[in-house]
Amino acid sequence: MDLRTTLTGMLPALVLVSALLTAVASALLLWLYRRATLRGMAQRTGFSEPPLKSLDEALPSGGPPLTIASHQPDAVASLPASYRRAAQSMRASVFVYTAGGLVYALILTLPWIITAGDGFVLGRLLWLVGCYAWPIVPTVSLVAAISRRQTLAIAGSYVAIVMAIALFVLARNPGLTSGQLVYFWLFANAPATLLLLAFLHRRVRAVGPLVLAFMVAGVAGAFLIIEVLRDRDELLRGIVTLGDRLGLNALALFVLLQVVGFIAFAVLGWWLLKLIGRRYQEKRLSDQSITLDALWLLFAIVQSITLAFEGWGWIFTGLVAFAGYKLVTWAGFARLCKRMTGASDPSMLLLLRVFALGQRSERLFGPFAKWWRRAGSISLIAGPDLVTTAVEPHEFLDFVSGRLSRQFVQDEADLERRIHDLDTTADPDGRFRVNEFFCRADTWQVTMRRLAKESRAVLMDLRSFSRANQGCLYELEQLLDRVDLERVTFLVDETTDRPFLEETLHGLWNTMDRESPNRRATAPTVYLFEAKDQSGRVLKALLLRLQGMPAGELCT
Repeated sequence: MDLRTTLTGMLPALVLVSALLTAVASALLLWLYRRATLRGMAQRTGFSEPPLKSLDEALPSGGPPLTIASHQPDAVASLPASYRRAAQSMRASVFVYTAGGLVYALILTLPWIITAGDGFVLGRLLWLVGCYAWPIVPTVSLVAAISRRQTLAIAGSYVAIVMAIALFVLARNPGLTSGQLVYFWLFANAPATLLLLAFLHRRVRAVGPLVLAFMVAGVAGAFLIIEVLRDRDELLRGIVTLGDRLGLNALALFVLLQVVGFIAFAVLGWWLLKLIGRRYQEKRLSDQSITLDALWLLFAIVQSITLAFEGWGWIFTGLVAFAGYKLVTWAGFARLCKRMTGASDPSMLLLLRVFALGQRSERLFGPFAKWWRRAGSISLIAGPDLVTTAVEPHEFLDFVSGRLSRQFVQDEADLERRIHDLDTTADPDGRFRVNEFFCRADTWQVTMRRLAKESRAVLMDLRSFSRANQGCLYELEQLLDRVDLERVTFLVDETTDRPFLEETLHGLWNTMDRESPNRRATAPTVYLFEAKDQSGRVLKALLLRLQGMPAGELCT
C-alpha cells in the first residue's frame, strides 16, 4: 500500500474512531469522577464546627432593622471598571482568535491556488478562505457567547459573509452552480464539525480534549501495528503460529494485536496528558486554550486529508495551518497581556449555591463564568451540581492516577495553605481561573468562611431554596455575621421559597454576631437579584451588580 493511500485511508479512520471513543470514555470517566468526589465529600476528618444558631432563641440585635430589597436587571446602568476591563479583554480575545483563524484558512487555501494551475483568482481565494474559516464560529461562540441568541448571531454573521462571497463567485463564474458551492462547503467542514460534537458536548467538554489526546495516541498505535505487520510476512507468520498455540482464532488474534498496539502507544498518550497537566499548572496553558487547540487541530487534520491526492506532502498543510493559528494567537495574547499589565487588582468572586439545582446550576455557571473570568477568579466549594463542569486538568489527572483524595481539604492548616496558594493571576489568554475546593462533610463550613473573607464579592444562588436546604442556612448565617452585605448578592427566581428566605434572614439578623461589620450599617440591606430567565440581558445586569460592588468590610 502506497503512502498516499495510507494517509487518506488511515487518517480519517483514526480521527473517527478516536472521536467516538473519546465521547464514550469521557462520559464514563466523568461519571466515575463524580462518584469518587461525592464519596470524598461524605467522609469526615474529625474537625469540629460550632452548631448553627437556633432561631427560636433569637434576641433583638439592637441595631437598625434589616431591609430586603429586590434588584431588577433593568435597574443597573453604570459600567464599573472591572466590567469594562472584562469587555475589553473579551473583544481582544475574539479579535485574536479570529485573526488566527483567518491565517489558518489562508494557509489551507494556498495548496488549492497553487495546484489549480490557472493563476490567482480572487473569487476562488475568497471562497476557500471563507470555507476554511468556519472553525472561527464555534471558537468565538465558546469564547464569548453567553446566550443562544448570541451564538446564532455569530453563526448568522458568518453565513451572511459566506453568502456574499458565494454571490460574488457565481456572478463571475456562470458555469458554477450554487449546489457545487454548498457541496464543497459541506465537504470541507461537515465531517470535522460532526466529530467536534463528540468531545465538545456540554456534558463532556471539561475533559474531552484531554481524553481525545490520549485516544489519538492509543488508536494510532492500534492502527500502526497492523500497517507494520502488513508487509512483514515472516513476522506475521510467526505471530499467527503463536496465536494457534494459544488457541486464538483470526479475529481474536487481530483484536489482541490492536490492543497491544493501543497499550504501547497509550504510554505516549499518558505522557502527553501529563505534559498538558504540567503546562497547565505552570500557567502556560488555560483550560480554554486546551479545548480550542483540540478543536483547531481536529479541523486541521480532517480538512487536509484530501490534499494528499495532489501529492502526499500536501497533507502536512493542516499542521502548518495549525502552527500558523498558534503563532498568531500566541503573539496576540502576549500583546494583550502586556496591555493589561498594571490594570486594577482582579476581583475574586465566591460562588455559593443550592446543590440541588443540578443542570440549572451548570447552565448559569457556563455563560456567567465566561465574562467574570475576564475580570477575576471564581472560588467555589465542589458540589454535585458543578463537580464535572468546573473540573480542571490537574484535578482530572489526579483522579485518573488514583490520587483524587489529595485534592480534599484535610484540616485548617491544609486550608490555610490552599488559601495562600489561591490562583488569582490571569492565564496567557487573559482569563482567570476557577479555584475549586473539595471538602469533607466537616470541613466545608470553615472553608466557606475563609473564602468569604478573601473574596471581593459573594454570589449566593438561592434558586430552588426551601426548608430542605439546611446547608444554606449556615452559609446565610455566616454571610450576615462576617461579610459586609454590600458585597453580597442573593440570586432568586420563582422557585425560591421567598417567605421562608425572608423569615430566615430576619431571624439570623436578630442573632447576628456582635463583631459583624453589618452592625455598624446605617441602612442594612439584603439584595435579592431576581432572575426571571438566563438571557444575556439578565446575565449582564448580574455581572454589573457584582463587579460594581464596593470593597466592603470583613470580620477579623
